[in-house]
Amino acid sequence: MQNSQQKGTVKMAEKIASINQVVNGFIWGVPAMICIIGVGLLLSVRTRFIQIRKFGIAMKNTVGKIFDKTQAKDGSMSPFQAVCTALAGTVGTGNIAGVAGAIALGGPGAIFWMWCSAFLGMCTKFSEVTLAIHFREKNSNGEYVGGPMYYIKNGLSKKWYFLAFLYAVFGVLTVFGTGNATQVNTIVASINSALMSFHIIDGTNDKANLIFGIFIAALVAMVLLGGIKRIGQVTEKLVPFMAVLYVILALGVIIMNIEHVPAVFGEIFSGAFSPRAATGGVIGSMFLSMKKGVSRGIFSNEAGLGTGSIAHACADTDNAVHQGMFGIFEVFMDTIIICTLTGLVILLAAPGITYGQAAGAELTISGFTSTYGSWVSIFTAVAMCCFAFSTIIGWGLYGSRCIEFLGGEKLIRPFLVIYSFVSIVGATINLGLLWDIADTFNGLMAVPNLIALLMLSGQVKKLAIEVDQAQKDGTI
Repeated sequence: MQNSQQKGTVKMAEKIASINQVVNGFIWGVPAMICIIGVGLLLSVRTRFIQIRKFGIAMKNTVGKIFDKTQAKDGSMSPFQAVCTALAGTVGTGNIAGVAGAIALGGPGAIFWMWCSAFLGMCTKFSEVTLAIHFREKNSNGEYVGGPMYYIKNGLSKKWYFLAFLYAVFGVLTVFGTGNATQVNTIVASINSALMSFHIIDGTNDKANLIFGIFIAALVAMVLLGGIKRIGQVTEKLVPFMAVLYVILALGVIIMNIEHVPAVFGEIFSGAFSPRAATGGVIGSMFLSMKKGVSRGIFSNEAGLGTGSIAHACADTDNAVHQGMFGIFEVFMDTIIICTLTGLVILLAAPGITYGQAAGAELTISGFTSTYGSWVSIFTAVAMCCFAFSTIIGWGLYGSRCIEFLGGEKLIRPFLVIYSFVSIVGATINLGLLWDIADTFNGLMAVPNLIALLMLSGQVKKLAIEVDQAQKDGTI
């Protein structure tokens, strides 16, 4: 009897996995990429390529104000805290593991296509953030709430409300896997790897993983249950720290291998159009290189998914286009800077890239350890933990806003408690199918958001014109 039940469970799991594989292949396949790139191109044309025209302004009003200590009102974040929270959700393990996977399966040319997706993604993210501020609301607690749910609700007619509902549902289903369990799993794996490299432990210890999980769950609860203010305070310190740490380590690898940098860039550009030449014939399809680069770029910066705009909507600002500039900076920082550095570390220093086979964070880490030695595993573990923890915090905010949209503020605290406890699950079990399903729901979030961006592109055009006027007036 027990054997038949186990067989039934296995068959059910296999069936779910098979269905998910088909849906995932479509969502993260060619049709989705065409839609995301198409919407990005349309928005770029309608805003007269604002990501180029106003790039200097965007950097001035973002990087140039990093040390601006402006205090936000109660129930909101400062503009810089908002962008740090958005970056917390986007700059994660995907920047390390995702880039490695793209290079291994798509060749060096995947980096070039990642840049292309980021170029259009800067305008897409600008549009998402600007619309989020323009159509946001205040809840009964006096907090700003916004994002795709709200610009669909307030920017489109009532007959499109179902898109806002779908987005919120997909968001709630996604956060537990993409935003929490898989990230905690990465933290635990990084700690175990660092401890094993120094022979402190011989292998994975289930009891230690449980303790790590409980500790992480407590930290997550302390931050998220502290409200918007505490989330902003944590992310504005954690995100710059982890970014600077990772950039310094990566630049060190590049400097030590500086003589090979021109050749690597040659591989990136030639591999984009002739992967066969760059990979010794293993990867022969330009389309495969493009697919891996574009999909990883989108997955990394989340332009088109709309999630980052939820954090930006909390910003204490009345200027929608001003905050939209942070969206341009966010994609630039995430993909052009951090993903490129990861790619260079792999192509310059990773001891052996087996093209055509899946790879993850271990490929990136091998680039650091082959350059610095095994001691650097401590710093890579710290960086990985910071990346993953920041993602947990960012996605916790996204999930709370989605659940609030569906059922009101009374559901936020119970949701956050459950969300925190999921950290223990992520630390102690093999995620397998959960990760795949979460990945699918993550992609499904893009569908209602892209429809909304397409229909609101005229509104984005009007708001973009305000940038030019604001520049003339000297207010931006």
